[in-house]
Formats: sequence, C-alpha cells, structure tokens
Amino acid sequence: MGFKLDRVHVWAGEVMDQAGGVAVKLQLLAQAGANLEYIYTRRQPDKPGTGVLLVAPITGPMQVRAAKSAGLHETNDPVVLRVEGDNMAGLGHRLTQQWALAGLSLQGLTLSVLSDKFVGYVAFDTVADSNRAAAILGDLGSA
Repeated sequence: MGFKLDRVHVWAGEVMDQAGGVAVKLQLLAQAGANLEYIYTRRQPDKPGTGVLLVAPITGPMQVRAAKSAGLHETNDPVVLRVEGDNMAGLGHRLTQQWALAGLSLQGLTLSVLSDKFVGYVAFDTVADSNRAAAILGDLGSA
C-alpha cells in the first residue's frame, strides 16, 4: 500500500455567515478559471455572523488577483496535506493511531472514499508536524 502526498497551499479569508456568503467569494475564483480541489468553511464562534473560507489551489496571476479581490490571502495556518491511496477497512484508524503515537495533534481531518480509493485532507498546526506525519505515512505505505 502506498500513499500519494501533496502539500496544499491554502488561501483563506472571512465570509459572511449567511446564504450566499461563500458563493460570492467562489464566483470571483470561478470567473478567473480556478479549479478548486479543496474548499473548507467553518463558522467563527467568537465572531457571530462570520465564517472562514479556505480554498486551494490558487494558481497564476489571474487567480491570485481574484483571490485577493475576494478578500483571501495565502496562509500557513493550518498546514494542510492532501493524502490519497487505496482504501481498506480500518485505514483511518491506522493513520490516526500512528500520528497519535508520534504525539501529533490534528487541527482537522477529512477522509472520503470513492470505489476502492480514498482521498483526504489533514490539517496540522506546523510544517514540522506535517513533515513528521508525511514520514509516518511513508513508513506505513512501505510496510
């Protein structure tokens, strides 16, 4: 079993927590030709009426301009890894258990399966944590 890993360079910004709040931001990116592979939103409990939008990838000058005009900026918090590979029963447990044993705390985790493949996005607090997680995945993939 092997894994394909990629670091996701995330752009983030505040959105209004209301119908269409995210769509307004994504419209600008779509018009610039962005083919987003990662879209994540969450409310901000400490700022009622607002949320956070995270997207990737943003490539090329047109998309960068669109992202900036949508109020987005490149961010390193969280540090996100995209992981994909062959699915098998218990895989989510194996991955998270190994990271836990290494003392890694996850800021966020989303795993999805389609047919016999999985893809996931794992958010870490630091680049060092994401690098350690990637090394653990490499060890698991070669086992």
